[in-house]
Amino acid sequence: MKWANLYFFGFVVLLAGVVAALWKVGVLERVGAGWTAIGIVIALGIGIMVSVASSGRKESIQIEK
Repeated sequence: MKWANLYFFGFVVLLAGVVAALWKVGVLERVGAGWTAIGIVIALGIGIMVSVASSGRKESIQIEK
């Protein structure tokens, strides 16, 4: 889980950089706060799904009776 957390942290930093750049250029003022929040939530959801999907090895657990 450590690498998944690190990956997600990097994704959040990247997303913050993109939002800051869009704010500096003035794009966020034209789009509006509602659509900006929706876009951020969608991007965070994609980041969570990708970080969980790429975390660790996929193994089957054998249960002995």
